[in-house]
Amino acid sequence: GPLSDRRLMEVKLGELPAWLATRDFSPQGLLGGLQKAWSSYYNKYINVKRGGPAGISMLLAGYCLLSYSWNYQHIKRHRWRKYH
Repeated sequence: GPLSDRRLMEVKLGELPAWLATRDFSPQGLLGGLQKAWSSYYNKYINVKRGGPAGISMLLAGYCLLSYSWNYQHIKRHRWRKYH
């Protein structure tokens, strides 16, 4: 099909700049893309008939990694502080 209708995983590496040029980078377009990504994640991992704790645990693990990376500089400085 046309390049603008393809998903990211279906685009070849040489076609990537042209594919990115067809994307909508306005705030409304980015919000729509974020909403589409969340709904596909929700339907694939959380809203399933026979699901397990994998979707929620993946979300929590991502939150833990993100919060650790945000606080890494503070944790690193705190580790070298002496208590005496």
